[in-house]
Amino acid sequence: MPRLFGTDGVRGLANRDLTAGLALSLAQASAAVLTQGRRARLRLAEGRRPVAVLARDPRISGEFISAAVAAGLASSGVDVLDAGVIPTPAAAFLISDIGADFGVMISASHNAAPDNGIKIFAFGGTKLPDDVEDRIEEHLAGPNLTPIGGDVGRIRRFADAEDRYVVHLLSTLPNRLDGIHVVLDCAHGAAAGVSPQVFTDAGARLTVIGADPDGLNINDGVGSTHLDNLAAAVLASGADIGIAHDGDADRCLAVDRDGNIVDGDQIMAILAVSMAERGVLKDRTLVATVMSNLGLRKAMAANDIRMIETKVGDRYVLEALNEHDLSLGGEQSGHVIMTKFATTGDGILTGLHLVAEMARTGKTLAELASVMTVYPQILVNVRGVDHHALGEDDTIASAVLAAEAELGETGRVLLRPSGTEPMVRVMVEAADQATADRLAHALADVVRECLAL
Repeated sequence: MPRLFGTDGVRGLANRDLTAGLALSLAQASAAVLTQGRRARLRLAEGRRPVAVLARDPRISGEFISAAVAAGLASSGVDVLDAGVIPTPAAAFLISDIGADFGVMISASHNAAPDNGIKIFAFGGTKLPDDVEDRIEEHLAGPNLTPIGGDVGRIRRFADAEDRYVVHLLSTLPNRLDGIHVVLDCAHGAAAGVSPQVFTDAGARLTVIGADPDGLNINDGVGSTHLDNLAAAVLASGADIGIAHDGDADRCLAVDRDGNIVDGDQIMAILAVSMAERGVLKDRTLVATVMSNLGLRKAMAANDIRMIETKVGDRYVLEALNEHDLSLGGEQSGHVIMTKFATTGDGILTGLHLVAEMARTGKTLAELASVMTVYPQILVNVRGVDHHALGEDDTIASAVLAAEAELGETGRVLLRPSGTEPMVRVMVEAADQATADRLAHALADVVRECLAL
């Protein structure tokens, strides 16, 4: 049976895969697992119930899923603080800020409106490790906690949730954003309320798009996965920069004043160099995934910044950040984690600090992004193959070595198996697009021939 938890919580088509019944059961199992141990004994000694923060993005199914989760938690003796529609990183921050025992965010991030998901955060607002997720999944079969009388949990509105988060974001800035014209794309998602407010409070001149969520239009042609509208709005308004979030605002991508995309790798390069100059980049080290562009590696080396690589997924970036006590990491997709201020990727925080660097230096976004040369990159997905045998085939290994020899220092080859389906991902970077395309498709043909099912 496949694992219920994926790389970022439990996701599926709302009301078919992710039902109200599953949401209630998952909440009950989470309460049983996450309210045990030392903190539980302290609560009993203090005569109080455990507390959970509950939040969601604005997609329509979040309303019934949120109600089911709240019911599951309260019936298990957990007091629920319902923060309503707020970004995922806001929920993580609030869990830490008030000392809640854990929290639940209902969101499918950048997915379309029919999908939804349940993300569970531990004490301190951190993502759950795999073994705790496994324990919750095992506990779905019961037994549930069944308190009665005054031991049943209460459900209350978290009235100042947004205000707490806004104050926190503003407190992180090294300088104000005065004089910078920003176009902000909120993806008709969870950032629609908070992000325009905080950028305005920080001093930016603002043009806002994608900030009218109706429950069905989240990520629909807007946000970090659809940057054309943002680029057009920047050009039409003569703005200095465009910032795009995804549906739950844990990502940030940007466009410069000429409409050129600045991706997560480039944003990390800008922030890493700035933090190193200001002496706040711990151990002069950046954490990124194996999919980050070769140009990022070369830019970090040129600026005497070490780079640690992880598997794809922001949870692995966060694990490396915590293991080595580092301050900055992220992914090409725009998940950027600044550990001094957040326990997860925060698109609003990232955007604020990116614009703050423009204000601090007086440079355009294009000038800042020029610290990194983006190498042409192509990703080919080879489906219907025995991905488990990838590392055992000598013909594939020889083909990879030949491609690497041809590229030398001007490119990179990466083959990795999918973790969820019979597929191998072939990625090639080169000094020019034609070379990258040629080598990637040639390697894909070798994989297809050698590992065909």
